[in-house]
Amino acid sequence: MTSSTASPRPEQRIVALGFSPDANAVLQRLHRAGVVTTIRWPESEQPAATWLEAQWPKADAVLAVGACGLVVRLIGPLLHHKATDPAVLVLDPAGRFAIPLLGGHRGGGEALAAEIAALLGAEAVLTGSSATMGRLALDTFGSAWGWSRGSGDWTALMLAASRPQTLPKLAQTCGLELWRDLAAVASSLAADVGTEAAAPLLVSHTSGSGCRWHPPCLWLGIGCERNTSLGLLERLVAQGLAAAGLAPEAVAGVASVDRKGDEPALLALCQLHGWPLRLLEPEQLASITVPNPSLAVAAVMGTPSVAEAAALGAAQTAAGGAPGQLLLAKTIERASAAEQGAATLAVALAKRQWAPQRGELHLVGSGPGQLDLLSGDARQALARATVWVGYGPYLDLLEPLRRCDQLRRDGRLTEERARCAEALDLASQGLRVALVSSGDSGIYGMAGLALEQWLSRPPLDRPSFQVHPGISALQLAAARAGAPLMHDFCTISLSDRLTPWEVIERRLRAAAAGDFVVALYNPRSQGRDWQLEKARQLLLEGRPATTPVALARQLGRSGETLQLVTLASLPVEQVDMLTLVLIGNSSSRVEAGRMVTPRGYPGSSLA
Repeated sequence: MTSSTASPRPEQRIVALGFSPDANAVLQRLHRAGVVTTIRWPESEQPAATWLEAQWPKADAVLAVGACGLVVRLIGPLLHHKATDPAVLVLDPAGRFAIPLLGGHRGGGEALAAEIAALLGAEAVLTGSSATMGRLALDTFGSAWGWSRGSGDWTALMLAASRPQTLPKLAQTCGLELWRDLAAVASSLAADVGTEAAAPLLVSHTSGSGCRWHPPCLWLGIGCERNTSLGLLERLVAQGLAAAGLAPEAVAGVASVDRKGDEPALLALCQLHGWPLRLLEPEQLASITVPNPSLAVAAVMGTPSVAEAAALGAAQTAAGGAPGQLLLAKTIERASAAEQGAATLAVALAKRQWAPQRGELHLVGSGPGQLDLLSGDARQALARATVWVGYGPYLDLLEPLRRCDQLRRDGRLTEERARCAEALDLASQGLRVALVSSGDSGIYGMAGLALEQWLSRPPLDRPSFQVHPGISALQLAAARAGAPLMHDFCTISLSDRLTPWEVIERRLRAAAAGDFVVALYNPRSQGRDWQLEKARQLLLEGRPATTPVALARQLGRSGETLQLVTLASLPVEQVDMLTLVLIGNSSSRVEAGRMVTPRGYPGSSLA
């Protein structure tokens, strides 16, 4: 029996198998979480060796639930080369340990083990020196920063990196440089020498010797005659990049004039290489100064340049308006006897890398602060992310989970819009980013603002977007108080910084008239010291003075307190921004130190 499910990683194919019924529970959790694309269940009549042999060539990773020895014997005949073999991970049937057995670095096994361990509440058993000694895995770390790995003797580089006296030097000529702030850099690299000739490790858009990571910074501007052959375009691009000493792995995308949006060969070229196609209008192209304009092209296309202007225009758009640099001027290729058409190519370097198709923006609800109240889904997203963005005190609560190869970017309390913009910008450059809110990011958190900014971008510029729920203050306050949310309830923020007080007051009156249990967020601060008292008076118009109120402060954190009072005796002066005020409805009551709102179940003594 085999089942499939959609993968949250469209670029990866991860398969899983188990060998005994004990493995079913772990396999089912991985299946529900969408971690794997295909599963062979233990009850399958097809032999495991036969199934795995068929899956092996097309799998990026194999997850096996069972004994390490059994897995070693099973994969032995299939091993070919570490550059092509999938990563192999072993999990015990109880889901306590995730062990990257094969392809820990190059295959991404260690990173995947960390994700799965976070999801299952397990331990990732990592034995590689980089992971255990707190160093960057120089042969894989660039993938997390949106880069593609190029040529080089990576084995020799990693051997050098394992000896403190021979740490490799680095040169970087393009791409994001935030990675330099990682804690692991100092123990992984000797220095940044600045020039490519002196460094065994390079972050560059060029091809050549040494081990190279290639940020997606090159834009190919292509113009072509109608129905030009695909082979011609392939040859033009390959020869053009080689002649200019540019790495194909550094290509961010292809750009052309908008009327070429249905050109078969151009579309096929982009699909073949996974390059996005950016189309620009003739008026935009015509406004760009190029070294080789053509009156003939202007007469036909409405712009004196397609290839050069498109390359420069796309590079400028990707860099947020910063002008690009033309590295390869217009080059023309004409059809051979077996082909048809003609095409032009130009290449520009953008000042910022761009790869939304690789990027991921994860909206993570961190809950109230206790790590044991953090959901497995949120833990997995945090483990997967390269950068955490959030308000500093919230990130502090998660700090025990952060690895040395993950970067945190702290923001201030009132800079929500800027934090969303930074997280979205980093994800658009090809990074996996966790934007952290306390509680649930979809309840007075960052999810709505981030989604608005994401939707304001053209589809081509949108990274993947996913919201990971957390436990809200409302839920934890209710759990601590008893069962006050057993009937209809609502939440209202008393902050009039973003919502006019007139609107807030209408909502309070409606909640009072509807006899809702009410949770008040942002109840009182030094600059807003009258709104809570006004809310109390409005609610007293519709319910008894004896209505129970729970004051929950610092939930899930050091100094947590819970106080049960009445609406009439609510100590307004004791309430601050760290307090959630939970006000019962007309039927709520306190018994035996617990607050309860009757649901009205038949036969209930509280009905």
